[in-house]
Amino acid sequence: MKIAYLILAHDNHRHLQRLVEAISSPLSMCFIHIDQKSDLCLFSSIKGQNVVLSNRREAVYWGDFSMVEATLILIRQALADPRCFDRFVLLSGTDYPLRSVSYIESFFKHHPAVEFINLVQMPAETERKLMWRLTCRVIRSQDPLGVKLIKMFTNKLRIGIVPRHLNYKKCLGHLIPYAGDQWWALSREACQYIQTFVEKEPVITNFFKDTFCPDEMFFQIILGNSSFKPRIYRNITYMDWGDDINSEHPAWISEKHLDDIFGSNLFFKPSDWYGAGEMLFARKFSDEGEKLVFSIMQRIVERENHQAPIQI
Repeated sequence: MKIAYLILAHDNHRHLQRLVEAISSPLSMCFIHIDQKSDLCLFSSIKGQNVVLSNRREAVYWGDFSMVEATLILIRQALADPRCFDRFVLLSGTDYPLRSVSYIESFFKHHPAVEFINLVQMPAETERKLMWRLTCRVIRSQDPLGVKLIKMFTNKLRIGIVPRHLNYKKCLGHLIPYAGDQWWALSREACQYIQTFVEKEPVITNFFKDTFCPDEMFFQIILGNSSFKPRIYRNITYMDWGDDINSEHPAWISEKHLDDIFGSNLFFKPSDWYGAGEMLFARKFSDEGEKLVFSIMQRIVERENHQAPIQI
């Protein structure tokens, strides 16, 4: 089971080094995209035989299509690699594994045909995936001033002066809108399907450039409307979004989070937004989280003891 880790990073370079070291294996490779706005010199220590820094760098903005563009860069790069990876795992530079490398590789070996990606049909209020994400034209940070003014005027028309909504169905056609979380672990076949879809459907791809948080819809809509849908299962990354429905970012991991995570036997409850399932990773950790990382390492040693992956 050869694994390609696709890592999106922009800060916390010391933690990124810890992440890379934790997931390194003869069977894995880390493909890393560093935000174009970040100082690449800070990441000069991120080296190794199993580390590839992407030469093509996007300026990535939160809630923007640039997130998708950076991810597609990594997908293309990993698919083109002659090592032919079986599993593609999308992580942020602030993630960290909750299991050993051997356990993670065994887990994916036991589930070769499962697509681990959170998915719900929109609108889904509980999961904070509402239709305005598809109908509200977003002003991108990198838009020229004239384009920004046009979008501002368009948005004002839609919020009350002259009620109007963008008809996403005109672009998406028969595609059912789905959403979920940004992070996933997909098979090689699913990533190949995504790459082919992007090449064949430029109009649909371009539509998402004006939507809000397309990184939480783009891949879900592609796979949710494909033959891969029956293979979809909840994602493997733990995040704490808190109780505030308007929260834009998950909480930083604390020792209390670790108590809860390991106290749950690293298993999402059936009552979780996306259902039950195993936790293999958690986010977010910072450069100052070295003690937390050490705590995780101790807990893994104490708990794992060659435990077999739970069957799905």
